[in-house]
Amino acid sequence: MENRYFYRCTQCGREYAARHIETQFVYLCPHCGRAEPNAPLTGVLEVIYDYKQIAGVLSMQRFLTFRPGVPWQYPQLWPLEYDPATLQLKGLEPRLLHNLTLPSNQLLELEWEGRAFSVLDETRNPTFSFKDRASILVVLKAIQMGVKEIAAASTGNAGSSLAGICARSGLKAQIWAPQAIPQAKLLQIKAYGAIIHLVQGDYDLAFDQSIEISRQNQWYNRNTAYNPLTIEGKKSAAFDLFIQTNGRLPDVIFVPVGDGVIISGLFKGLRDLKALGWIERLPRLIAVQSSGSDALVRYMQEGKFVFKKANTLADSISAGAPRNLYLAARSVRESQGQAIAVSDEAIVKAQMILARKYGLLAEPAAAASFAGFLKLLAEAKLDRSERPLLLLTGNGLKDVEALKRIGEFGTARFSNGTKETGDVQ
Repeated sequence: MENRYFYRCTQCGREYAARHIETQFVYLCPHCGRAEPNAPLTGVLEVIYDYKQIAGVLSMQRFLTFRPGVPWQYPQLWPLEYDPATLQLKGLEPRLLHNLTLPSNQLLELEWEGRAFSVLDETRNPTFSFKDRASILVVLKAIQMGVKEIAAASTGNAGSSLAGICARSGLKAQIWAPQAIPQAKLLQIKAYGAIIHLVQGDYDLAFDQSIEISRQNQWYNRNTAYNPLTIEGKKSAAFDLFIQTNGRLPDVIFVPVGDGVIISGLFKGLRDLKALGWIERLPRLIAVQSSGSDALVRYMQEGKFVFKKANTLADSISAGAPRNLYLAARSVRESQGQAIAVSDEAIVKAQMILARKYGLLAEPAAAASFAGFLKLLAEAKLDRSERPLLLLTGNGLKDVEALKRIGEFGTARFSNGTKETGDVQ
């Protein structure tokens, strides 16, 4: 059990025993890891398993019988301690695990102008965002390690997620966020009883401050990508998708990208499935960014990172220095995908269509995936034979101000004063 997984640096390739990384609260590669202001992280770690051994005790046929949203059914694929005889996670009460599961019917089948597409709807998770997948794993690991307090930086969703999951689990949360955090997300964090620290600056400053102060106070840190379990937790979306499609994954997946951890987590889950021999190829991953926060798009075009302050209404994907930039770029490249940017106006229009045509209330960052889908369709860059899927990563009620941009009686109002009809028939 002790050697069933280890940590590997995604940059230099060095490998580290799990016990060393976890007991010493090591977050980045001890050799090349760096967390510097206004820059992507270097030395991000990932969890690697003995896939041959797992495939020998867990078949694909058995895996496909599991209920989506309950990842604790297959503990072999998580960096948590469990009893190999009973497959029960150690030190974690069944009632707690029951309270930390996700909806089982997230996959929706829709159509746009004769083109079928699927949606993985994460808006109904415990705190209404995709970030719960990471927070749940981080909290369970913290409980097994005897940790009582967890810190995180957030534009809103990661903070409200950690606050809510900690509240369900009896832990304390410390959240750093920019003063411009949407009011609904701020109220959500406060309602869960977390301590919130508002910084005089943007998310990048909140990220740096949270690392420094959590280090001083010896708090466990959940910061996205900085803690490798945030990537690991988000891979559960790939597993749930695999189960819900009965092993027939989509050909292309549209993913909203800010810091780059959701797309990297999805990529990690898909690679796990391939390493187990259950799929032959990976779906193409399409990273969708706002044109006002397009660091990944620029990095993949120019081959280098240049900091540029983010400016977008889609706060959840607003990151001038995406902390997981390099692994996000790798996820796009190795899946034969691409990174694209869409305007805030296109995001608002996509948000309106999702609400009025499909009854899906998504926040702007989540609607970016649909905006990216519409863009590639309009440019005839999506093959008719490809089966697309969109990730909807956060509920629209998390950003009420953004909803106000959608005017009444079918009119979307944009910041430049122009109007666009809301007729989506």
